[in-house]
Amino acid sequence: MQKTKRLLAIEKIISEEKITVQEELLRKLKGKGISCTQATLSRNLRQLGVGRVSDGAGGYRYSLSENIRSSEKSSLKLNIVPVIWDIVEAKGLMVIKTIPGNASNTAFFIDGAERYEIAGTIAGDDTILVIPRNGVTIQQVHTCLEIILPGIHKQIKKK
Repeated sequence: MQKTKRLLAIEKIISEEKITVQEELLRKLKGKGISCTQATLSRNLRQLGVGRVSDGAGGYRYSLSENIRSSEKSSLKLNIVPVIWDIVEAKGLMVIKTIPGNASNTAFFIDGAERYEIAGTIAGDDTILVIPRNGVTIQQVHTCLEIILPGIHKQIKKK
């Protein structure tokens, strides 16, 4: 899906580089083989919660709103990732296995990230069903989960 690919590329560019104007972002996207109009880019920036923040040198740069909130959530991330012990893919869906009693909190955190790629989750005691939106690949969901819960895939490989 072109939109999902574009949203992920926008996030990656903004989080890794100092982007000050939309034209610069459009050029970077085009360099990655992604073309869109300025109006589409503007809508995508709003959808991602991108804002302009001071660059510390008298100018402004684009920033993801989650970067601003990440320090508030970082302690929660440290508590959530260790309770996940497996991820299973099944017919375009994803099942996340947690330590008993932890699925609901983990699903709440995933849903709270309000990521475009994930339509929603359903949680039991130790299992979460992650439902991607139409057209979103399972690899895009993995990338999305890594953004929401950094280190999740390393945690699973250790076990």
